[in-house]
Amino acid sequence: MPTPMNRGAFAQAGSSLAFKTGTWRSAKPVHVHATAPCHGACPAGEDQQAWLALLQEGKPQQAWERLVTTNPLPAISGRVCPHPCESACNRGQYDQPIAIHGIERWLGDEAIRHNWPYPRRAGDARPERVAVVGAGPAGLSAAYHLAQRKFNVVLFDSLPEPGGLLRSAIPPTRLPRSIIDAEIGRLLSLGIEFRPRTALGRDVSLDDLRSEFDAVFLGIGAGKSRHWDVDGAVPADLHEGLALLREWLAVGALPHPNAVVIHGGGNTAVDLARIMRRAGVRDVHVVTASGLPGPGTESDDVLNVVPRELEQAIEEGVQFHPHRTINRLIMRGSKVVGVEMVRLKKLPDGNGHKARVSFEGTETVLHVDMVVPAIGEVVDPTGLEAILRQKDYLGVDRFGQVNGHPGLFAGGDARDGIKGHSSGTVSAAIGDGRRAAEGIDALLSGRDADEEKRPALPYTALNLSYYESSPRIELSTLPLEKRDDSSEIEGGPNTVDALAEAQRCFSCGNCLACDNCWTLCPDNAVLKTMETASDGSHYLFDYDFCKGCGLCAKECPCGFIAMSEDE
Repeated sequence: MPTPMNRGAFAQAGSSLAFKTGTWRSAKPVHVHATAPCHGACPAGEDQQAWLALLQEGKPQQAWERLVTTNPLPAISGRVCPHPCESACNRGQYDQPIAIHGIERWLGDEAIRHNWPYPRRAGDARPERVAVVGAGPAGLSAAYHLAQRKFNVVLFDSLPEPGGLLRSAIPPTRLPRSIIDAEIGRLLSLGIEFRPRTALGRDVSLDDLRSEFDAVFLGIGAGKSRHWDVDGAVPADLHEGLALLREWLAVGALPHPNAVVIHGGGNTAVDLARIMRRAGVRDVHVVTASGLPGPGTESDDVLNVVPRELEQAIEEGVQFHPHRTINRLIMRGSKVVGVEMVRLKKLPDGNGHKARVSFEGTETVLHVDMVVPAIGEVVDPTGLEAILRQKDYLGVDRFGQVNGHPGLFAGGDARDGIKGHSSGTVSAAIGDGRRAAEGIDALLSGRDADEEKRPALPYTALNLSYYESSPRIELSTLPLEKRDDSSEIEGGPNTVDALAEAQRCFSCGNCLACDNCWTLCPDNAVLKTMETASDGSHYLFDYDFCKGCGLCAKECPCGFIAMSEDE
């Protein structure tokens, strides 16, 4: 039976319906299923517009359920992700970007508070067994998405508790341990078997896993520090950044120099700088080759940390030296008494790329008694010698399959770079785990792995006449005098603020069901089905009568309609 249509009751039998006036046009309206820029920029693959739309309808549990179809750890990622989605948000060019990280955090906290059950996919249990090695964000994501696909999943980790770097390398001031315990505990309750204190290369071998399981995912992280020296010079009391941070989190031990230089430009460097500053170190310097956010810094040259964390670090007295590197260690015997910095600038290298070049004559000296490198880590080769082959990371395709090793997958900090996919963040690791689950499912199902890709909707495609300016919500932070090493510094929004912030979404590239096209069409050539559909499919174009005037496309607020040449 055909779907009933409503033409607005203007036409009667034998009237102008007999004349196919659509033959006059040269262009016709079409629905453009573009992706919102926030979706395209999200390393985890979240469709923020979709769950924000459910919040706009006053459906927070359904919004969370939509969110966790992609990212099962929103209470965690909402706190620690740098949220490139907000940098990409079209609203940022209108007034201020939506506080997506705050709303995501609120949804995750609400799910924990109300014990909302994770939505489960329909289907029968699969007979195949999959091993996931590493219970960090990549491994947890892979285990979750594999369990959703009905695989029998066993999760291994060398530590006694799941969480990986979430627990061992992120301070509780950014990520409370109660949130880690609650969200990961709920995830594992989906039927994932967890085997703690089981280290690859010590308690189990890769060959054992590959013979016992139908597929293996390696989310082992990068646990070995890069070698660091300055022209061959290394202080006798050298402490590496991540190891120092882990030791502090585990036992509270921390050196107490008068002045320290931390050489690096990531979250480890900034977290450690803030901890040392709160511990009473008089001068804490961060020397980084990257730049600070601002009009003079290119987007690919910005310090790779959460922007709000950088602002708080500066508030707390951490001193940043951007676009610099350590040129020389000033030693007295084997002990550091200072460092010589030199200024860097990115310049074309003649091969189509840019390289950082130091400039003679820009040297400056800092008087310090400790240097801490925080320049990144590589994969610990223990148990992986035959796979790594003396490389620092595992080479994988975009669905995580290790090159030359069918059935073996990897993600998170352990993988090498993939074009079009960022790395080095919790959200990127979550995205790696999700794509690897698709790759494993495809492999064991005898099909090709697939992931939908749509173009992002540009700001210029929006009709801003239909939106009003509104300020972004402000999230609370602890005042300086109340900040310590255990209290969470940044607060989340309350229910009223979270729901109000969701209303600011432009719904870029996705139908708002505003009825503009249906109401404003002068030829009544836009039809609407009696059954409502939130994706815009209940608006149909009757090309027999559409003259191609383009009014529907012009007056579509969210860029869902475009004019296409009619052949």
